[in-house]
Amino acid sequence: MRLRNVTGSREVIAACDYVIHNPQECRGKWHEVFGNDCPIRIEIGMGKGRFIMDLARMNPQINYVGIEKYSSVLIRGIQKLEADPLPNLYFIRMEAEEITSVFAQGEADRIYLNFSDPWPKDRHAKRRLPSREFLRRYDEILVADGVIEFKTDNHDLFQFALEELEPAGWKILQMTEDLHHNAQMMEGNVMTEYEERFSSKGNPICKYVIVRSRDAAD
Repeated sequence: MRLRNVTGSREVIAACDYVIHNPQECRGKWHEVFGNDCPIRIEIGMGKGRFIMDLARMNPQINYVGIEKYSSVLIRGIQKLEADPLPNLYFIRMEAEEITSVFAQGEADRIYLNFSDPWPKDRHAKRRLPSREFLRRYDEILVADGVIEFKTDNHDLFQFALEELEPAGWKILQMTEDLHHNAQMMEGNVMTEYEERFSSKGNPICKYVIVRSRDAAD
C-alpha cells in the first residue's frame, strides 16, 4: 500500500525536539538521552503513535522509543506528542534494518511489533519484522531476558512468524490467535489504531510474546 505524501513533513520532523535526528550517536547512551536509568522499550513501526504514547502515559517509570520509516505517518505521531508532551518518549525516523547501529547490546528490555507490513512475496521474507533475520538483530540489542511482543491480523504472517522462532533460537511465553477472546492476554492490552479498526470488523488478532530459548523458563 502506497502512503500519501504529506507536503512539508520532512521539514517538520527535522525541526521537532521529540525526534532524535542523529540516533547513531545515541548508541550505548540512551540512558543519558532520557536522563535516568529506567528500562527502555522500543516499538518498530509505530505508525501514528497511539500505542506507544498510551504506554508512555501509563508507565512514566519506563522510557520508550518509537521507530517509523514513513515521514507522512510519523508526522501524525509528532502532532499528537506536541499536543500531549511525554518526557519518557522519543521518536526516530529510520529503517528497521539499522536498529543495531542505534541501540547497543542489552540496551532495551522489550520490543513491540504491531501490525507489521506482511511483505507477502516469498523473496521479501527477510524484510518481515518477525523474520529470523530481524530476530537476530533484536537479539543483539535486548537484555538477556528481554521479550518481543508481536500482534497482527494477518494469519499467514503470524504462521510465518511462528515458524521462524525455533531456527532463530526463540521460545513462546504466550500465544493466541484470537487476542480479544483471550482473557489472560487481554489483561492490560493497549490497542493500536489498526487493532481497533480490525477488531471492530470482527477480525481476530494474533499475538505472541517470546523470549530467547536459552533464557525461557521450563
